[in-house]
Amino acid sequence: MDARDTGLTLNPKYDAAGLVTAVATDAATGELLMVAHMNAEALAATLESGEATFWSRSRNRLWKKGETSGHVLRVVEVRIDCDQDALWLRVEPAGPACHTGARSCFFRRIEDGRLVAVE
Repeated sequence: MDARDTGLTLNPKYDAAGLVTAVATDAATGELLMVAHMNAEALAATLESGEATFWSRSRNRLWKKGETSGHVLRVVEVRIDCDQDALWLRVEPAGPACHTGARSCFFRRIEDGRLVAVE
């Protein structure tokens, strides 16, 4: 165990691609909304603006959630896990979190080897 695991200094452990996983949940309900990735620039932008900004691996650029849809995620709190390689964003969503229009990206479950919509 080192200072990163128990200390109070922010020192994210980015992976080989320079990313950490970021999980966003609804601050009011606890519902899991989405999972994305952040690099140092995305984390800094999120902390500065109070709105979730991620690193888009498919677009290879910073991506502010809601930049085109208006469905921003206003950050209420950011937590980091014990070894600082994952972030938990508690947010207030301004609309659906999923690009499909679903409230959460987790709108299906696996049941008997197939996908079933979750109400």
